[in-house]
Amino acid sequence: MRQWHGNGISFGGDYNPEQWPEQTWSEDVELMRRAGVNLVSVGIFSWALLEPTPGRYEFGWLDRVLDLLHSGGIQVDLATATASPPPWLARAHPETLPRRDDGTILWPGGRQAYCPSSPIFRERSLELVRAVAGRYAEHPAVVMWHVSNELGCHNANCYCDVSAEAFRGWLRERYGDLAQLNDAWGTAFWSQRYGDWAEINPPRTVTAFANPTQQLDFLRFSSDELRAQLRAEREVLKTLVRQPITTNFMIGMGVKHMDYQSWADDVDLVSNDHYLTAADPQAHLGLSLAADHARGVAGGDPWLLMEHSTSAVQWQPRNVAKLPGQLRRNSLAHVARGADGVLFFQWRASRVGAEKFHSALVPHAGPDTKVFREVCQLGADLKALAEVRGSRVDADVAILFDWEAWWGVELDSHPSADVTYDDRLNALYRALWRAGVTADIIHPSADLSGYRLVLVPTLYLVRDADVAALHRFVEGGGTAAVTYFSGIVDENDHIRLGGYPGAFRELLGVRTEEFFPLRESEQVRLDDGSTADVWTEWLHPDGAEVLASYTDGPLPGVPALTRHRVGDGAAWYVGTRLDDAATDRLVARLVDEAGVRPAAPAPPGVEVVRRRDGERTWLFVLNHTEAEARLPVRGTDLLTGERCSGELTLPAGAVAVVREDRT
Repeated sequence: MRQWHGNGISFGGDYNPEQWPEQTWSEDVELMRRAGVNLVSVGIFSWALLEPTPGRYEFGWLDRVLDLLHSGGIQVDLATATASPPPWLARAHPETLPRRDDGTILWPGGRQAYCPSSPIFRERSLELVRAVAGRYAEHPAVVMWHVSNELGCHNANCYCDVSAEAFRGWLRERYGDLAQLNDAWGTAFWSQRYGDWAEINPPRTVTAFANPTQQLDFLRFSSDELRAQLRAEREVLKTLVRQPITTNFMIGMGVKHMDYQSWADDVDLVSNDHYLTAADPQAHLGLSLAADHARGVAGGDPWLLMEHSTSAVQWQPRNVAKLPGQLRRNSLAHVARGADGVLFFQWRASRVGAEKFHSALVPHAGPDTKVFREVCQLGADLKALAEVRGSRVDADVAILFDWEAWWGVELDSHPSADVTYDDRLNALYRALWRAGVTADIIHPSADLSGYRLVLVPTLYLVRDADVAALHRFVEGGGTAAVTYFSGIVDENDHIRLGGYPGAFRELLGVRTEEFFPLRESEQVRLDDGSTADVWTEWLHPDGAEVLASYTDGPLPGVPALTRHRVGDGAAWYVGTRLDDAATDRLVARLVDEAGVRPAAPAPPGVEVVRRRDGERTWLFVLNHTEAEARLPVRGTDLLTGERCSGELTLPAGAVAVVREDRT
């Protein structure tokens, strides 16, 4: 891995000077210096300008931009510019355009109008990478290379004939022969047996439910095709440049089609984009989850926030602006959870185009604005936090997350459409957040030895090796909790026979003989006073202790919550969808049993996270409430320079970053 070097926390955003008259550029650099910007991403959507006709490159404007930024002391994350092909490519090669499952062609006019499997797109894009990297490999402004942009955001799945042929090749490599494929796909069902590879297509629009394993494999294939583009560009760059290479993931934004855990080894540092869901009044909890997940994909190492917004976006139904102080809290929450850089989309708000109402560091109204003043304040804050760079986040709790399980659980023809992958993930995470407990979001194959508590939400699809690892964790003294509809199938989406929850029956000491999903809006009560909805199941203890049972609904008297002693640890099973209050109580019990403690005692709504580098620690405290908060802290607030000699008083909406006394 090539190291991401730098002094302090990186700060900046996407810079698109090609959208503006050249006389604006000098003003941009002056404003960047005023704001404390030290890193900008350049050239992300510049293919049509860099290569206006096939094979003819025009680099003059980019030369001037990079020279100007360098003279202003601003570093550059230079893009390969392959994110969106120019119109001439589609005109010359319409076969490069992607198609939906019903055959609809997706035409140029938006962005990412290309089939990820297209050899023509691959060839032309790599020629551009060679040209750009060959010219700017040694430019002193360039400190990082940015492959494409949000790969798969708009073209994750292509069903065209080119993709169909590539899918067949991917399947040959995965299965070796048709007998293996027919077995994995269960093609004896509905007379789907294949006798020739040419008979296989992507799961295009069909008369009934498509084969579930075919759907699952196509999702794997599609992620791998996008990853192949990343790897192809990376390999070209590695022969020409010395700087680290990254691309921006979209972890924590509901984007499900890319298995980012499998991509992590293909970048020198993990970068992530994150935007708040404006309709959610608790959106800052989702932000924290996304940041913790980005850190998990990075293996606990610091990562880079490549994009977020200074205020409103333009692509949600109602684009709510950020209130005063929210920009600062949002940005420093990412830093608290492991980001060593805070970048935005974009530097200057566009005058034209689909994102003209997307906020920026410099708004339409110019620098004499709330947003730009807060941008300058953030720049000063991040400069004051320079010493935090390179430290890691303390976490005693892990939540297991697998993109393949997400794909599997949300396939069609399942017991209940109300069972979704992120539902219990969010519920358990938010309960931990409210308890002041930091969690790593990690893959089931990750090392569990450093944790006290492991939560397993809706891990429908799971591999034997990962089940065995969780069993060893519990036997060794750990506490685990597994929620309903977990362990149901293997990696081929085959039911694990013998009773649910399949792979986890032995660990949990329970056996379910039948699911009893609930009707829409139907609720049940438990004998511990909890309420639940969506899901119940006919569960039998098989060594587990019953902690709560149903008092009504379809299964009165049947257990809903159990605990099984295994070795020196314990495994809990949550067989229903508990309400928020019950989930909070459950998590409090799990945290207490596991011996997990919050970073510091704090009032409700106050976020506290600790970063650590050897013996040095920094406590990030973010007050998301409208009231003053007090909590016990000893150290120096890096943002104000003030000493905290036992108690920190934090105004409503404020942030503190305390270098803790070593005692």
